[in-house]
Amino acid sequence: MEELQTPVLEPKVAALTSEARITFYRKTYTHLTLSVLLFILVEMIFFQIEPLINFALSLTQGWTWLLLLGGFMFATNYAEKMALETQDKNRQYLALLLFVVAEAFIFIPLLYIAISYIGDGGLHTISQAGIMTGALFVGLSAVTIMTKKDFSFLRSGLTIAGFIAIGLIVAGTLFGFNLGLWFSVGMIALASGSILYQTSNMVHKYQEDQYVAASLGLFGALMLLFWYILSIFSRD
Repeated sequence: MEELQTPVLEPKVAALTSEARITFYRKTYTHLTLSVLLFILVEMIFFQIEPLINFALSLTQGWTWLLLLGGFMFATNYAEKMALETQDKNRQYLALLLFVVAEAFIFIPLLYIAISYIGDGGLHTISQAGIMTGALFVGLSAVTIMTKKDFSFLRSGLTIAGFIAIGLIVAGTLFGFNLGLWFSVGMIALASGSILYQTSNMVHKYQEDQYVAASLGLFGALMLLFWYILSIFSRD
């Protein structure tokens, strides 16, 4: 009788040698850096297309904003699932590209407000928000990697908090009330927890060849943090 061969699974990153782990981290953060640079490039291209800007701005009112958020959430979930479940590198890169472009589109209204209504200090405000976002991201990531703590227990809390946030956004959109400064502060805390969770996943969940999927998760958490820090910085 032929013996059934059990498929060999790639080891988790935490089980790799120090050299292999460093290589994985380098690939992941290289892809994350390239994703941020691609986001900036795509955003610059988008801002050269006036009809696209007008279209994005037109989606920020009433139920159309909810449709945009719904479409963005669908694109996010589809991209993460595609990157995580497929072994095809081309599909993983396609998922990452899809996610970056979706992020760039949904950021158009917020960046437009920062640039147009803050005046000459708009770009400076965006730069300040970017620096603070990067510093907080690096700090949270360093804590997770250096301590090797498993933050997977945050998943339930982040999921519940995410649904509460979506509910508040829907209510604010439908009933026309401003969620205010403290909502943005709460979302920064949520994004920080997401960074801890995604960085922990990079170490304890992903396999050696899944650095593209790991970078996609980190990119999503990073951009969520940037959104709400910039939202606070853009307030009058």
